[in-house]
Amino acid sequence: MPRVSTDQLAARRQHILDGARRCFAAHGYEGATVRRLEQSTGLSRGAIFHYFRDKDALFLALAEQDARRMADVVAEQGLVQVMRDLLDGARGNSPDDDPDDDPDDDPDDDPDGAPDGEPDIDGDRSWLGTRLEVSRRLRTDPDFRERWQAHSAELTAATRERLERQAAAGALRDDVPVPVLAQYLELVLEGLVSHLAMGLPADALDGVLDLVEQSVRTLRR
Repeated sequence: MPRVSTDQLAARRQHILDGARRCFAAHGYEGATVRRLEQSTGLSRGAIFHYFRDKDALFLALAEQDARRMADVVAEQGLVQVMRDLLDGARGNSPDDDPDDDPDDDPDDDPDGAPDGEPDIDGDRSWLGTRLEVSRRLRTDPDFRERWQAHSAELTAATRERLERQAAAGALRDDVPVPVLAQYLELVLEGLVSHLAMGLPADALDGVLDLVEQSVRTLRR
């Protein structure tokens, strides 16, 4: 019997995560039944749960992967870019399709905008469905909230490190401490997620994010 390589195992695991992401985005955590996960991944429950202990472990692995990707984007382009990607996801667009995609004009920016070493999902950063479910479970599931703290801290650290780089480059306003600015941006992110979760109009949100971005830059005198 041929042995399965490490790369093949990793590819199968990623295939399951990609299918699960679509399933959770379409049906939510509670609605993502095993049957629907089978349909979304094209695999049997035995194959799915060979890689993940149960549905909760599958969702947590997916949320962890997205959190790492979000932290990578924060490090390269800032938390506002994550918000723009979430907004694009809500509209069904790819961030790379935006001709004006220059959200953080900063010396540390990566001009191609995509995190290295990680394949994009369905051609874009499809984080919205997962993020909505994470936000819901943080409110309703104390066990999940406790497990999620480490990943939340990773995103906070990436946000602060980028802001500190911007401050050192003179691109950040200096009348507000970096920790306060980081908390401000995180609160805006949570507000955006709540807004999108309620299905409220998103037409003016690009301008809102422009305003948020400008509000943390160096004050012009």
